[in-house]
Amino acid sequence: MTQREIFLGNEAIAHGLMEGGCTLAASYPGTPASEILGALVGLRRERGLNLHLEWSINEKVAFEVAAANSMAGRRSAVIMKQVGLNVAADPLMSTAYTGVKGGFVIISADDPGPHSSQTEQDSRFFGMMAKVPVLDPSSPEEAREMARLAFELSEAHEIPVILRPTTRVCHARQDMDIREFPSNDKAPDFERNPGRWAATPKFRLMLHKELNAKIAKIAEEPERLPVLLNPEARDARACVVASGVALAHAQEALTDLDLWTRVPLYQVPMPYPLPGAFRDDVLSRYDRILVIEESYPVIELQLQNRAKVFGRTTGVVPTAGELLPEVVETVLRSFLGLEAASFPAPGQAGGRRPTLCAGCPHRAAFFAMKKAFPKGIYPGDIGCYTLGLNLGAVDAFLCMGASIGLAAGFYHAHKGMGDQAPPIAATIGDSTFYHAGIPALVNAVAQGARFVLVILDNSTTAMTGHQPTPGEGRTLAGEEVPRISIPKLAEACGVGYVVEADPYDLDAFIGLLKEAGKHCRAPEGGVAVVIAKHPCLMDRQHRGSAPPRRVVVNDKCQGCGFCVKHFECPALMLSKEKEPVVIDPLLCAGCGVCVMVCPHKALEYGEK
Repeated sequence: MTQREIFLGNEAIAHGLMEGGCTLAASYPGTPASEILGALVGLRRERGLNLHLEWSINEKVAFEVAAANSMAGRRSAVIMKQVGLNVAADPLMSTAYTGVKGGFVIISADDPGPHSSQTEQDSRFFGMMAKVPVLDPSSPEEAREMARLAFELSEAHEIPVILRPTTRVCHARQDMDIREFPSNDKAPDFERNPGRWAATPKFRLMLHKELNAKIAKIAEEPERLPVLLNPEARDARACVVASGVALAHAQEALTDLDLWTRVPLYQVPMPYPLPGAFRDDVLSRYDRILVIEESYPVIELQLQNRAKVFGRTTGVVPTAGELLPEVVETVLRSFLGLEAASFPAPGQAGGRRPTLCAGCPHRAAFFAMKKAFPKGIYPGDIGCYTLGLNLGAVDAFLCMGASIGLAAGFYHAHKGMGDQAPPIAATIGDSTFYHAGIPALVNAVAQGARFVLVILDNSTTAMTGHQPTPGEGRTLAGEEVPRISIPKLAEACGVGYVVEADPYDLDAFIGLLKEAGKHCRAPEGGVAVVIAKHPCLMDRQHRGSAPPRRVVVNDKCQGCGFCVKHFECPALMLSKEKEPVVIDPLLCAGCGVCVMVCPHKALEYGEK
C-alpha cells in the first residue's frame, strides 16, 4: 500500500528536488521560501542523503555556489524569495548566456499581496528578461512535480529554469505519496571551456544567439503546451487562460457558477516562453480571451492582441493586489456579462498592531536611540526590527542593507547645516549586515560620511525562523567553522569607533549612543558603530541565557501610559485611562527594561 503524508508546499518542493536528483542546495532565508531548505535538512538527516546544504550569506552568493556545482555536471538548486532574485540578478543574467551542465533550478517564491515583502513583483518577468523558462505551479503537488521536471528541462537544454511558487502554494498543505529518491552521487566532471564559462564580450554575442535558439526550441516542445482542462467546453467563443494559484481559483469559480461545460479553461504551466502554437491557436479559435495571472501580465503580453485579450493591461483584472477567490469570481462575472456578486465585507482588524516580542532586545535599543537622539533621522532596514516604526525609531527603509546607504545619503544632504544638522542613527540586523551591509559601510567610510550605525545583533536570523548567521561558528551540518566577528568586520571597513554592549542595560546603552554621537561630530570623527548584543528570546539555541526578573507595579503608577505608548511592550497594558498599568504574566519575558523606562519609578523589581 502506498504511504501518503500531508506536506506543506515548501516540503513538497523539497521532495521534488530530491526526486530530481539534487546534489546541492543553497539559500538565503526569506518568506515564503524559508522552509524549503529546512525541509531538505530534515530529509538529509532522515534518509542519510549525500547532499550539500547551506544558508549562504546572501542570494547572489547562493546562486554562484549552486551555479558552480552545475558547471561541474551535478544537479543544483538555489532558493530565495522574489526580492532575493533582485540580489541574484547579476549572476542570473550571465548564467542564462553561459548555460549549465547539471540541471540548475532557481526557486523564486513570489508574494502577491504582498504579505511579508516590500514588493509584489513577479519573478516570471525576470525569466523573460533573462530568457530562461519559468514554471508556475498551482498547488503543492504541482510544485513537487515541477521541481523534478525543472531539472530535466534544464539539463536537456543546458539552461537554468525558474520554478516560481507563490505564498499560497508554499504555505498550503496537500496529501501526497511518499516516494523513494534516486541516487544523487554523480561524480563532478568540470570540462574546461573558457569560451563558454569565462566568455569575453566577443563570445557573449554568440552565447546570446545560442540562448535565443534554446528558448525558441523549448517553446515549440509539445509537452510544454498549455492544457485545456475542460475539453467538453471547446466550442465556446470565449475562454479563460490562467496559471498558478489564480488557475485554481478560476477552476473553482467556473464550477460554482455552473460554467465548467461552457467556458474553456486553459492551464499554462510554463508562462515563459509561451508556446507560439498555443498563442496562434487560441487567437484563431476564440473572440475573447481572459487572462488571469499573478502578479504581472506575463502571459497576456505574449499573446500580443489587445483586441481579443483581456487582463491586467486592459483593466479587466486588478493591476495590484492578490487575486483572492472572490476577486477571481468578480473578474469572471464581469468578463462573461453575469450579474455581479455581493461578498461579505472583510471584518475590521482588531487588537494590537504588529509589534516586537515582549522582551525583545531591539525594543530597548530603539528606545535608547530615541533618548540619545530625540531629533534624529532614523534609517532602518529589513527584518523584524523594521517594527521600530512603532517606536518612532525607523523613518525610512528600502531593501536589505539599505539603511547604511540611506544614512550616508542623509548625512551628505544635511552636512551643509553644520552644527544644526540632525543626528543620524541607522539600524541594521546582524544577518542583514552580513548580507548587504558591509559594502555600504565601506563606502560610507570612504566617502567621509558621519552617522551612528546600530547593529542589532541577536545572534540569529530571527524573522525567518532562526537560521544561523556567519557569527555563529557552525554550518547547517553542525560542523565548526570560524566565527565571523562583527566588531572586527566593522573595524576592517575602516570604522574607528566600534563598541558592543547589551541594550538591556538601558542607561549605560543610552550613554554609549551619546558618546558615539559625539564621535561623529568631533573633528577627527566619522562613522560610529554601536553593536546592540543580546540573543533573541525566541531562539531555542539561546533560551535561558539570562535569568528573568519579576517586575511589579508600585503605588507611584498613575496610568500616564508612557511605558505603553513609548516602549510598546505587549506585556504592559492599560485597562482604563489614569488606572495603573497591568503586567500580563503570560507575556512578560522578565527582561526588566521597563523598570528603567518608567519616568516615575512606578515599576520595580520584585522577588525572583
